[in-house]
Amino acid sequence: MTPEIIFLIFLALTFDFLNGFHDSANAIATVVSTRVLSPRQAVVWAAFFEFVAVFVFGSIGFHVAQTIGKGIIDIHIVDNAVIFGTLTGACGWNLITWYLGLPTSSSHALIGGMIGAALIKSGPAALIWQGISRVVLFIFLAPCIGLVLGLFFGIIVHWFFRKSSPSKVDHFFRKGQLLSTALYSMGHGGNDAQKTMGIITCLLLSANMLPGAFHVPVWVVLSCFAAISCGIMLGGWRIVKTMGQKITKLRPVDGFCAETGAAVTLFTATSFGIPVSTTHTITGAIMGVGSLRRLSAVKWGVAGRIVWAWIITIPCAATISASAYFLVKTFHH
Repeated sequence: MTPEIIFLIFLALTFDFLNGFHDSANAIATVVSTRVLSPRQAVVWAAFFEFVAVFVFGSIGFHVAQTIGKGIIDIHIVDNAVIFGTLTGACGWNLITWYLGLPTSSSHALIGGMIGAALIKSGPAALIWQGISRVVLFIFLAPCIGLVLGLFFGIIVHWFFRKSSPSKVDHFFRKGQLLSTALYSMGHGGNDAQKTMGIITCLLLSANMLPGAFHVPVWVVLSCFAAISCGIMLGGWRIVKTMGQKITKLRPVDGFCAETGAAVTLFTATSFGIPVSTTHTITGAIMGVGSLRRLSAVKWGVAGRIVWAWIITIPCAATISASAYFLVKTFHH
């Protein structure tokens, strides 16, 4: 294994760590804002279940890793410079949006990075439009599905507990949120860790270091799940405030419904190999639960700012990636 390959694997795991760091808010914002767990307890709880996801999804196959590895750009044009551009674009955009406190998608930053580097190297022919169109479709579908499911679970829960006192409901769902946070964390780890697994496997294939067809080595699986769990442990506190407080005010019952709705969406998408945005999903679910009380409970101005950040993620990450690819090729020559 050459120093260049080792560096790129390290860069990929850095992206995976930043993914967890950036998305920590998604996993813990509701349980922290409802004061069910302290921030420190919440990140440990979430990180544990992020890693547990390796055993859950390992049994059904890593379909998202395959989508990322060979379903977005032509695997035959991939070289070290393309991987470097991809990861630089994704990491760069993650750091920018973390600094601004915007819960954007690490997944779409990665895909934007792949598109930018591939376009500069080989033009539009290098893009697999079927895979890209599925990802773009779910930019809009994931938050909508999350919203509908959050609303759905909210209606069911409110109906079942309509005769219970608020204190009894609060007590019950403070415990229930521990379960919903665990489920959401497993869904997050199962979908997001696989994206880095796909990139590293793609790199190994392009360097002729992986015999046979596309498959993810065990050491890649474990290192990716470990990196994203460590990122969750350190947390992106700037985004916690946006997710947990600025969109709508949450109670434990609301947090339970939002996380459960988002978890169902993520488990379903991952089983079909669709690399959805965990950020979009939980944001939609929080909006759905918030709007159950009344539409004005959701701060639509903040939500609108978040949506704009979603829309520009792929082109912005692609621009950073294309620039990085161009610079590294110029430097090498």
